[in-house]
Amino acid sequence: MTTYRQLFTDREFRALWTSSALSVAASTTASLALAVVVHERTGSALLSALAMFGPSVIQVLGATTLMSAADASPPRRALTAVGVLSTAVLVLQAALPLGTAGRLALLLGGAYVLSVGGGVRWGLLSEVVPAERFPLARSAMNVAVGAFQIVGFATGGLLLGLLTTGQVFAVAALLSAVAVPVLRSGVRERAPRRTARPGIRETARGNRLILAGRDTRVLLLALCLPNGLIVGCEALFVPYVGDAAGWLLAAAAAGMLTGDLVVGRFLTAAGRQRASTPLRFLLAAPFAPFVLQPGLPVAVLLVAVACVGYAASLAQLEWLLALSPAPLRGQVLGAESSTRMTCQGLGAVLAGALADLSSPAVTIGFLALCSLLASAALTRPLARAAAAAARA
Repeated sequence: MTTYRQLFTDREFRALWTSSALSVAASTTASLALAVVVHERTGSALLSALAMFGPSVIQVLGATTLMSAADASPPRRALTAVGVLSTAVLVLQAALPLGTAGRLALLLGGAYVLSVGGGVRWGLLSEVVPAERFPLARSAMNVAVGAFQIVGFATGGLLLGLLTTGQVFAVAALLSAVAVPVLRSGVRERAPRRTARPGIRETARGNRLILAGRDTRVLLLALCLPNGLIVGCEALFVPYVGDAAGWLLAAAAAGMLTGDLVVGRFLTAAGRQRASTPLRFLLAAPFAPFVLQPGLPVAVLLVAVACVGYAASLAQLEWLLALSPAPLRGQVLGAESSTRMTCQGLGAVLAGALADLSSPAVTIGFLALCSLLASAALTRPLARAAAAAARA
């Protein structure tokens, strides 16, 4: 069985992992700062959720108009452009005296162009590592997300008590800028996986091929809907506990990191398949007691346990990759990432709207119940998709 240590002997994988980790730390530091500022200025759970997760909603526009570039562009060049643009957006957030509307507009405008980055990154990962190592490599990348979300949220929470909002954005911009040369110096350029010119028509053609398969449709739904509802729960952490939200966000990242480490490193493909259903239910169940308004220590524990369940996606992504045509892997994985991010953003916006009408605690419990029901309905179709992937 391949180990994480063996993965990190590959120079290209190390560079891809490190640049992703730095980008995650930058984005989480900035998103927490923006959410806290927006909530302080407006008092609105909806707007604070939009500040933290609004870019996810924009992902669907990229998936339907730009995602063919994930396979039809030289990947290192495309990821460099994405990194430079990410840094520029953070520099503008730091330098300009923007109001709430201006900050949100800049955030969402940048997110549209950046949406193609996920497809490029995951498509490149499928070339950097052989197919049999992809689940472990994806797990390691998820660990980077979890670990550096903890770093980003913890750093953001600390810096908000010491620096101005503009200075926190400047720190995030610095982290984002460092990621660009790390990527360029460590990853060699590759030819595009397909020769068609990227654009709306080519993206639509690829999306039709992806959605034509019954099992790929089910996998996309399973990767997006239950998780999106739980991200809606996470979007209410700021209204639920105010400035202490960093503790809950860090607990969520720690739980996700733990799940990816255990499931990605120690379970075989058969073990990941068996664990997939229990993990999907684990993701939602611990959020249900939030209707009782537990205090911060109990809430931190519940969130950490629940977010171990995000590791169910490792098996589902493995099945999706097995069912995807090689020339479309970047678009398939990018479409999955963008659709998942969009559902997470919509879940956050829905959560904010419901919390403004009721309360954060009641809304968290309600969304957890909806996620449990969605997971129950998907159990049988997912078993069929897993069998189809095993035959592929």
